[in-house]
Amino acid sequence: MILTCVVDDRVPPDSDLRAEHGASFVVQTDGQTVLFDTGQSAEVLLSNMARLGFSPAQIDALVLSHAHSDHTGGLAGLLEKVQRIPCYAHPDLFRERYAETKSGHKMVGPSSDRASLAERTLLKLNAEPVEVSPGVWTTGEIPDRTEPEGRGRHHVVRQGDGWVPDPYRDDLSLVLKTAEGLVLVCGCCHAGLLNVLAHTRRVFGQDPVAIIGGIHLAQADAPTLDHVVEELRRYGPPNLWLGHCTGERAFQTLKEAFCESLSLCQAGTEIRFS
Repeated sequence: MILTCVVDDRVPPDSDLRAEHGASFVVQTDGQTVLFDTGQSAEVLLSNMARLGFSPAQIDALVLSHAHSDHTGGLAGLLEKVQRIPCYAHPDLFRERYAETKSGHKMVGPSSDRASLAERTLLKLNAEPVEVSPGVWTTGEIPDRTEPEGRGRHHVVRQGDGWVPDPYRDDLSLVLKTAEGLVLVCGCCHAGLLNVLAHTRRVFGQDPVAIIGGIHLAQADAPTLDHVVEELRRYGPPNLWLGHCTGERAFQTLKEAFCESLSLCQAGTEIRFS
């Protein structure tokens, strides 16, 4: 099983890959290829895929971690190049989402609406865990959130005549079943990393041996980061390959705590599991 980071906020020095604020991963297993998220733009997604040796025609299934445009922005351009592949996401994917800005509320949802997505893919919306391909599962919705969520201060949705914080009900992650153990792949982890870990333990009966992707701790304060470190120690800790929305202060805090167990996951990173 091979996981490759296709889009991230960072690229290696002197790389011909392109960086943008977003995330996308390719998972290859048992002769099948799964694309997890599409970054912020089709231009960067398709360019990086080509430079990494991937073609849209290879994709057997698409999974969307949540609706925000830094994970679904490349969707419209990708759909022009694929043929009715299954697309897995949460039923709340198409709820209108906004970011509060100085000039008003800006929509930050998918680049394709439900009708377009249903026309070009086999749309499979499910709040429960689903096996996408052999050994590749979605977590489904993370309903129990007793730990802090990965919140953005300005993310809101409409409710009646007003605005309320985005509940992030659509947020899901991938679980890879490898011979080495479970691997958790996060898009943004808006549901909160510790909530996702507890959910994975309940649903899959194991704790992940590795966590990959964005864990949305960019706005977390010091006590929250200390708590995350303490709880991760109770989980092993797992090996960490982190990027995107993790946040520089969070990355450095985790690096100090876990040293060689933590690596940067930037565009072009390839991780192999048995």
